[in-house]
Amino acid sequence: MKRNGWVHLVVGGALVLGVGTAIAQGPGGGHHGPFGGPMELMGFEGMHGGKVVKGAPFSATTSSTTSQTLPDGNAINRTALGLIYRDSEGRVRREVTFTGVASLEASGGTHKMVVIFDPVAGVHYMLKPDKKIAYKMTLPANGADKAQAFEQKMQARQQQEQASGALKVESLPAQVVKGVNTEVTRTTHTIAAGEIGNSGAIQIVSERWYSTDLQTVVQSTRTDPRFGTTTFSLSNIQKAEPAATLFAVPADYTVKAGEPGHGRHGGPGAPPPPGS
Repeated sequence: MKRNGWVHLVVGGALVLGVGTAIAQGPGGGHHGPFGGPMELMGFEGMHGGKVVKGAPFSATTSSTTSQTLPDGNAINRTALGLIYRDSEGRVRREVTFTGVASLEASGGTHKMVVIFDPVAGVHYMLKPDKKIAYKMTLPANGADKAQAFEQKMQARQQQEQASGALKVESLPAQVVKGVNTEVTRTTHTIAAGEIGNSGAIQIVSERWYSTDLQTVVQSTRTDPRFGTTTFSLSNIQKAEPAATLFAVPADYTVKAGEPGHGRHGGPGAPPPPGS
């Protein structure tokens, strides 16, 4: 895959299903991206099940960091900083800048990505600010149904894991975070000895601070002995209607159909034709 191709694949796939469904837990207690850390580092934490949230506009600064200490004492730190905007109709704009991963760019180790999700128009865009190109992808007509089916499947799996004792879910006391009331949940996923070749049990612990008002995650932490600790948080939260121009492609951009590097509907992660 060409440089940065995985970034576009992940974003394209996540937005086709609805940001969040492609970020559900995978085998071993978490879906891990090319960074080696959880998908929260991609800046997609907090968006759930492909659901369009109306009547709850807001904007905020996002921060995701992963810290890992190797057995020899060497430390690896990766960061994704960004902005998120959501309007009253459920449109979402995310801007994310990755740092600490030199392979992302020839120099500087940074990469900026802008994604606009527009359920009203039935499209989403992936913008490349450096080249002023916007890739337009049509959301499948039955995308919401697919997202709901995927969410139900994951919930059924979670129930099975809870019944087997592999997953423990705890509700912690409510807290005010960044000036927002949140419900707090802690999940502990245990990978039994021998499940992935491990000599002993492995525990992955996650905590999430969820705002029912904003219908998004305000803060989360995840500690996995294999990949380190990832933290995600919103700050500078403003409960006001963002400017409409944020959800439109700038006039000086060239709009191209399909995912970067692929045809109109070709390639991994590209949206299927409408109605498929």
